[in-house]
Amino acid sequence: MAQINSAFTLFMSLMVEAMPFLLLGVLFSGLLQFFIDEQKLVAILPKNAFLGAFVGSCIGFLFPVCECGNVPVARRLMLQGAPTSVAIGFLLAAPTINPIVFWATWTAFRDQPEIVFFRIGFSLVIATIIGWVFSVQKDVRPLLQNSVAAYLTRKVDAPKTSASPLLQSGTYFLGQSTKPLITDPIELQAAMGGAITKPTDYRLRMLLDNTIQEMRELGGVLVLGSAIASILQVFVPRDVILGLGQDNVTSILAMLILAAVVSICSTVDSFFALSFASTFTSGSLIAFLVFGPMIDLKGVGLMLSVFKWRAILYIFGLAGLLTFLFCLFVNLYIS
Repeated sequence: MAQINSAFTLFMSLMVEAMPFLLLGVLFSGLLQFFIDEQKLVAILPKNAFLGAFVGSCIGFLFPVCECGNVPVARRLMLQGAPTSVAIGFLLAAPTINPIVFWATWTAFRDQPEIVFFRIGFSLVIATIIGWVFSVQKDVRPLLQNSVAAYLTRKVDAPKTSASPLLQSGTYFLGQSTKPLITDPIELQAAMGGAITKPTDYRLRMLLDNTIQEMRELGGVLVLGSAIASILQVFVPRDVILGLGQDNVTSILAMLILAAVVSICSTVDSFFALSFASTFTSGSLIAFLVFGPMIDLKGVGLMLSVFKWRAILYIFGLAGLLTFLFCLFVNLYIS
């Protein structure tokens, strides 16, 4: 009974600390998602592959979405003509490179500020490298799902003098135009770029619906993640945790696996990691905070709406390898 009480107390403390950041992140994400013109943003993006990957990784400051919302935004960027390096960089970095996550991580690790800056720095470097690597594939359509590749093919083959009707403002969405309603999910997602031209009350309604939906989905994930953290801390024998957590290599591997399995939202994952701060190495905590937002198993279904399995495995493999190497360096030479 004492263990159950301890686990429940730890669970409630994690929930109380994390819930305000989750709500703030969802609201901020929705505001920017529905009130910023992505087409104008795409027009000013750099064409250089490496610089594009770097800028794409930094766009999270404008679209602070967690790993549950980065895939739809990355897909819209690609459909609107953003270079592949930009979309990949954003896909991997946006859940971490944003002010909400920085604030949440700082709140959790204010006594270990190096973890905050290593998390941001490693996430930015890894996302930029992977985005740059993918830019080597000049024609990215073989890595994309057929529906996305077909849309890009139509876009490339369209006359240069006429813009695709799917990307014109105010058409199709929810059938409010005289144009036929789009039923294909990819085309509907592209058409959402015109949502910012709708009346303010319409956008506010969309924002409210989006906020409620994300809070229901992410709130459930937060509850599950907090429960797992409290159970592990209370019921797993301490010597087992210490045996894994104090070794420079196994601690990182354990946290990489835990990050992928738990798949907790990046807005609140720092509070989850904080519960392991006394037993795991600094490098392993950073590995959890960097790798988890990039490789979210619960978001694989979303990624499969854009990429084929081969591309997803490439992304997973590169992100895992780079995270391990960087965090091993921290354990060996900095901690």
